[in-house]
Order: sequence, then structure tokens, then C-alpha cells
Amino acid sequence: MSALKGISAAGSASLETVAGPIGAALVATGVGIAVAVPAVLVYNYFLRRLKLTAADLDDFAHDFYSLAQKHSFRVLLHPVLSKSGATVAGQKVKEAS
Repeated sequence: MSALKGISAAGSASLETVAGPIGAALVATGVGIAVAVPAVLVYNYFLRRLKLTAADLDDFAHDFYSLAQKHSFRVLLHPVLSKSGATVAGQKVKEAS
């Protein structure tokens, strides 16, 4: 922005008029890239770790559910308990202890 103001104030677009402000803009761009690249690398590293942890938890939940089904555990949202014990459609239900 200051380069354009300098050009308009000088009335010409000579190299001496433009070189200083353009150099400053290039330095600022370099600093911005030097900060942005490591930030993106760190962000991607933690995002990958988060996705791997979520996948591990999903695998654990799937394995746990399969194990519970294998051992005849039933997951009831609203169990109906009678005085003689828990039954579902006339079948006894094992309760997790």
C-alpha cells in the first residue's frame, strides 16, 4: 500500500521509488510463510493423532459390542423388571455385573 502511495507522490514509477516498499512487502511475505508452514505442519500432526485416536475408540467400541453379543448380553434401553427378575419376551436376561 505504501508503494502505491510513494508512486503517486513521486509522480513516476521509477525503480528507486518502488524498490524500498516492495522489498518490505517481500520480507513481510517471507515472514508470514515462515510462520504459516510450521503452524500447518503442527496442525496436521495433531489432527492425524486425533483421527487415529477416534478410530481406535471406534474399534474398541465395535469389539466390546461384539464381545457382549457373543456372551449373550442384551442391551436394553428401557428394561422392564418383574418381581421374579428381568425378562424380555419370556426369556431370562443376563445382567452385567
